[in-house]
Amino acid sequence: MPAAMLPYACVLVLLGASTTEPAGATESSRLRWEPHCQQPVSEGSPVTAVLPPRLDGPWISTGCEVRPGPEFLTRSYTFYPNRLFRAYQFYYGDPSCQEPTHSLLIKGKVRLRRASWVTRGATEADYHLHKVGIVFHSRHALLDVIERLNQTWVGQDCVGRLPQATAWLPGALYELPSARAQGHCMAALGFSMHELSLVRVQRRLQPQPRAVPQLVEELYLGDIHTDRAERQHYRPTGYQHPLQSALHHARPCPACALVARADEHHPPVLPRAPAVPLRLGGRWVSAGCEVRPAVLFLTRLFTFHGHSRAWEGRYRHFSDPACRQPTFTVYAAGSYSRGAPSARVRGGTELDFEVTRVRVTPMDPVTAAVLNASEPGSCGAPGAWAVGVERDVTATQGCAALGIRLPHVEYELFKVERDARGRSLLFIGQRPSDGSSPDTPEKRPTSYQAPLVLCARPPGSRAPRPPATPSPPLQLLVAGLALRGAL
Repeated sequence: MPAAMLPYACVLVLLGASTTEPAGATESSRLRWEPHCQQPVSEGSPVTAVLPPRLDGPWISTGCEVRPGPEFLTRSYTFYPNRLFRAYQFYYGDPSCQEPTHSLLIKGKVRLRRASWVTRGATEADYHLHKVGIVFHSRHALLDVIERLNQTWVGQDCVGRLPQATAWLPGALYELPSARAQGHCMAALGFSMHELSLVRVQRRLQPQPRAVPQLVEELYLGDIHTDRAERQHYRPTGYQHPLQSALHHARPCPACALVARADEHHPPVLPRAPAVPLRLGGRWVSAGCEVRPAVLFLTRLFTFHGHSRAWEGRYRHFSDPACRQPTFTVYAAGSYSRGAPSARVRGGTELDFEVTRVRVTPMDPVTAAVLNASEPGSCGAPGAWAVGVERDVTATQGCAALGIRLPHVEYELFKVERDARGRSLLFIGQRPSDGSSPDTPEKRPTSYQAPLVLCARPPGSRAPRPPATPSPPLQLLVAGLALRGAL
């Protein structure tokens, strides 16, 4: 990682990390490593990037997605060989995606350009929108959107292009008629398709019990700015949760067939997932190499000690999208508060985390040189930094060269879910897109990062049984849908 990126990269985002036991911990307080508890959790085969990306075909959400706001949605995008695309975005009033409010139909053209100079492993693209239409699924949803638009002058102009509540027709598509009006209404609605300006396609083989491995294709599109006001200007440097190919997706997937066959008039209503209590005890690890805005590649591993509400963790930072070239590691530890249900994000739990101890390990000569050039007393006790040698920076109240300050409090959002394979997943709040940390209650996240996977349980706990309902195959369904509604 370039030296100039280090201060921005490490503004204390310290919730998420690979953990080690604290010095002096007793054997009885430690969680034993399980054989599969590694960093990151491996699916058993390497990930292969498709370069240049091949976008042709249908791509779908595999579950209910949460965007900053919060916004709850599912997506279904189809790309055609002539570079045209059709995209559906289905919005909901609940975090289970069971209460559709409105749907967007977006048609346009996308052109791949070149490998990104900013985000390694990504491809930059240009896009042009031909048509954007909105369908309201209830009069209440229409009124909610009108109320939001009336809060700005631009939005009030946009309201005139929507129907009056008394004239609303179920299933009617209201199109934004011109490019200028489109841009104004997009800004007022907090909508942008800038996600199409950064693209990555990758493939992996997912092992199957008593069966041949399964091909999974994933489409990563650019991240959405956490500040709604910045979305029209923001150019992504990270990714959202990936879409998966409707033909080659992970199974079982209860939502996939529903999303694949939906359209703007028939939004998918996903099956309700059972509520999972927030039990943090154990170790949680990244499922793969993660990408953050501002050119960050990392893996995380957490340990939570539920009885004492203590936590510890480590970020392992890398300079490449495969997480094979380490740059530095940050170990952090502290305590967290008793959780309270979130009033803004249904299904989420608000927690406050205090960071009281930090250790840093440079893993390449560039990072070691940056730390050795820091002001005396600003990053650990006197002495030379060396590659692979961990040093404590608690006594100097952090490390100014990496943007770490102590003590530090972060206001967090947590959620635990269980996926269709029976794995426990931990979702932690998404970091602000400007590189800061949620160090005030007003900056508490309203969306989530990529989930961590439970890899070691506290002593005496039992693993849940995986769901018995498999996902129906989509190959026959999607073969016809892929060419339906060509532009």
